[in-house]
Amino acid sequence: MLIAQARSLYLNDSLSVRLKRAAYALDSTTIDLCLSIFPSAKFRSTKAAVKLHTLIDLRGNIPSVLTISSGNIHDVTILDEIIFEAGAIYIMDRAYLDYARLYRITQASAFFVTRTKKNT
Repeated sequence: MLIAQARSLYLNDSLSVRLKRAAYALDSTTIDLCLSIFPSAKFRSTKAAVKLHTLIDLRGNIPSVLTISSGNIHDVTILDEIIFEAGAIYIMDRAYLDYARLYRITQASAFFVTRTKKNT
């Protein structure tokens, strides 16, 4: 509820670039945890971790999606959970390069920007 309220406050803010469309940045970060305290979050043989996936609305820099997953989950899997907004632009790094998943963005009449991998 708090995110929805904050997003409504920045709805009419402009970006530093002139876009008539909504723009979102998608990324994740791995949060290291102590394995002896969080054994259920085992990431490697001697480490524990969780992963925080964040979709940020670039107008106001407000997160519109925050998801916590196991640390060993690949970044691209979050694309299966996002409901894409028609006409919006989604910006992400090359960890999200999966043609079938990116095609879902196109099917939703949205756009994406990503970097390619060396072997693309």
